[in-house]
Amino acid sequence: MTDENVLIVQADSAETSLGWASLGGRRWRCTVGAGGIREDKVEGDSATPVGEFPLRRIYFRNDRLVLPRVALPARPISEHDGWCDDPRSPSYNRLVNIPNEWSHEKMWREDGLYDLVVVVGYNDDPPEGEWGSAIFLHIARDDYAGTQGCVAFAREDLLELLPLLTRDTRLRVLSHAANEDAQPRSQEDERMKQFEDFDEKDW
Repeated sequence: MTDENVLIVQADSAETSLGWASLGGRRWRCTVGAGGIREDKVEGDSATPVGEFPLRRIYFRNDRLVLPRVALPARPISEHDGWCDDPRSPSYNRLVNIPNEWSHEKMWREDGLYDLVVVVGYNDDPPEGEWGSAIFLHIARDDYAGTQGCVAFAREDLLELLPLLTRDTRLRVLSHAANEDAQPRSQEDERMKQFEDFDEKDW
């Protein structure tokens, strides 16, 4: 698979949940988990998992938005939709009907964060242990506050991104922050920079 079909997410630094998501030469502001980006994610740590994952399907509030043409399977959210986040449940990390005896999130929310949701294929084939659940792409809060582990976008940006996602698109969450990509100059680099700045009139 080429990077043209990989949605790459990277935090700006280890001290912030703010980051960028890029796909096919385009990029969008996003925010990740308030618990950071972790390779050892567990349920309830508010961290976004490191790795590369498929995108499963779209859920949306058809009373609040018009879904653009998309390639991923999609269906409206109902008031009885929930997502199980209880590792003890046989329905862990699955869409469930509510009311439900197991711990779950409500998909029908008043704050608008789940008006548009893309389910990420993390710990779902099959769900195991307490490695985390309900990892989505969804709508960010106005201040881009950190999520509970999801990747969140401004509403208009997520609507722009959706038509670009196919059944083959994968989400790649990088473990290193963008500010770690800028390596300090070596001594040799600094020595060569002196020659670049040299001007004969200085003699």
